[in-house]
Amino acid sequence: MQLPRWWELGDPCAWTGQGRGTRRMSPATTGTFLLTVYTIFSKVHSDRNVYPSAGVLFVHVLEREYFKGEFPPYPKPGEISNDPITFNTNLMGYPDRPGWLRYIQRTPYSDGVLYGSPTAENVGKPTIIEITAYNRRTFETARHNLIINIMSAEDFPLPYQAEFFIKNMNVEEMLASEVLGDFLGAVKNVWQPERLNAINITSALDRGGRVPLPINDLKEGVYVMVGADVPFSSCLREVENPQNQLRCSQEMEPVITCDKKFRTQFYIDWCKISLVDKTKQVSTYQEVIRGEGILPDGGEYKPPSDSLKSRDYYTDFLITLAVPSAVALVLFLILAYIMCCRREGVEKRNMQTPDIQLVHHSAIQKSTKELRDMSKNREIAWPLSTLPVFHPVTGEIIPPLHTDNYDSTNMPLMQTQQEFIVWGSS
Repeated sequence: MQLPRWWELGDPCAWTGQGRGTRRMSPATTGTFLLTVYTIFSKVHSDRNVYPSAGVLFVHVLEREYFKGEFPPYPKPGEISNDPITFNTNLMGYPDRPGWLRYIQRTPYSDGVLYGSPTAENVGKPTIIEITAYNRRTFETARHNLIINIMSAEDFPLPYQAEFFIKNMNVEEMLASEVLGDFLGAVKNVWQPERLNAINITSALDRGGRVPLPINDLKEGVYVMVGADVPFSSCLREVENPQNQLRCSQEMEPVITCDKKFRTQFYIDWCKISLVDKTKQVSTYQEVIRGEGILPDGGEYKPPSDSLKSRDYYTDFLITLAVPSAVALVLFLILAYIMCCRREGVEKRNMQTPDIQLVHHSAIQKSTKELRDMSKNREIAWPLSTLPVFHPVTGEIIPPLHTDNYDSTNMPLMQTQQEFIVWGSS
């Protein structure tokens, strides 16, 4: 099966449906030279080879329709299945893709797109991308390899490059061949170059933009960089005049005469346009002047040879343990001498204490000891001093209120007084 060819805006046969092409583009885009590569998986099970050019936008579409036939149960001819399918892409042997290659798939029901601008460092080196498709309904997987062979471009890089910010587009919408072709056709009408290439496309979210609110059909925005071989037109340079610069600083739209050529389909933020003239760029290399804070060049690093003698660390180990242990032992002995051998004793303390203070201290100790002894044994007889001996009226001897074995700790005081009064009145 013959693989699909590249779609080039510079080839009228490839865009107008004549000859080998199959798509028809608008007349405005016919004749615009675009080396952007659009490839779609063919119905083969072998690896796919593509040949993009360095410095030119590369786009590869992962069609869900192709992978639907890879998952069992296989659909019958004419049968329509709409299983959710997602893709995972990575460089073979690595967990992620190359730095220049991006991937986007908005929903599991839309096609995935690989896009990016190949760098000149990868020219001549085949880049193998593993593409794994997941059927989210049956959990089946299918894997194919995409071999990217980056070719060198004769006119890379183009000397004049302009980057536009389109506010009313998402990146997957801008990657569509029809939309990108219409945009390049509008740029060509304004710029009038002989060669015009799409260099790169970047989502505004990758530049620090915010996710738009889901109202009024707001878009994320996309940056589109194009390159040409002729200087910038006067219309593109209108944004650099002082009046428009002042309006941009005041967050007002600048007055651009050629904006109407884009306004029908693309809303461009002219304050964010970037014009780069590589013919006037000078080298920014500066010779390093040795001074304070800059170490002298020591030449190449020379690692030690393999014939080094082995070193005995036993002595170092003993020193490391012996010295701290000896210091700790000396400190322990000094502390033990101070705590145990330098005590003055009780006798010396009493000799230096006044007698009156010792008497008070001794009395307090005796009272405390007596109270502690009484608290341990609460079944002793009541002190005689607390019991009446003679009746205050008759003078008769009053017998004890309770016997010696009576538990006086549980007797209420008021009850004792009442019994005494009753006994006395009788």
